[in-house]
Amino acid sequence: MPRRYNPLMRTESEIFESLRGILIELFEIEPAKIRLEARFFEDLDIDSIDVIDLLLKLNEVTGKKIQAEQFKHVRSVGDVVSALATLLNGPHERAA
Repeated sequence: MPRRYNPLMRTESEIFESLRGILIELFEIEPAKIRLEARFFEDLDIDSIDVIDLLLKLNEVTGKKIQAEQFKHVRSVGDVVSALATLLNGPHERAA
C-alpha cells in the first residue's frame, strides 16, 4: 500500500524526509546524496522523464493534483520541499 500524505506532515523537515524516502525508492539514490541543496540533474542524475515520475508519485502520496507547470522552476531538492510546503500548507503557513 503506498504511503499517503499525513495531514500532520507540515514542517519542511517532515516533507524533506518523505521526499527523501521517495527518491530512494524510485531512483535508488544513495541517501547521503539527498540534501536540500542537491540539484536533480547535476547531483542526482534525475532527468526530465524521471521528474515526471516523481510528480506522479507526489500526486499519489499527497493526494493533491500537482501540475508539471507548478514545478517548472524547481531545480533542487530544497525547491521541491518549499513547493510542497506551500502546496500542502498554503502560501502563508509554511512551517520551518
